[in-house]
Amino acid sequence: MTEFISRSERDTEDLGAKLASSLPGGAVVAMYGDLGAGKTAFVRGMARGLGLNCRVSSPTFTIVNEYLGERELIHFDMYRLSSAEELFDIGWEDYLNRGAICAVEWSENVQDAFFGDEVKVTIEKLSDTDRKITVEGAELC
Repeated sequence: MTEFISRSERDTEDLGAKLASSLPGGAVVAMYGDLGAGKTAFVRGMARGLGLNCRVSSPTFTIVNEYLGERELIHFDMYRLSSAEELFDIGWEDYLNRGAICAVEWSENVQDAFFGDEVKVTIEKLSDTDRKITVEGAELC
């Protein structure tokens, strides 16, 4: 487990980029944090770290956004789901089998969908700008 202090949205994005560039295809990043903590900013950085040049926004109402390029990023927002069963109903296993990196916001709502090998990212608000970001399951230098 590694802890980082982010002093800005850009710092949060940079950490996301660093993490994503080190992940193998098929990795799952389970994200935890309150509303407004910076989960989507972290995913924006992940997209940049994968070499994707796209607009990243939270898929709160669509549940999933796909960002395609040389490496794929699939961005889930589980805020509106109440169980892992609902995630499986929208094709979770199919997404996992594509070999893309999957970033899952509000992972606590679908905890049963994970197999124990996911990277866990927890973002805690310390102030209006500062965040404590904890990464478990991946090494960041």
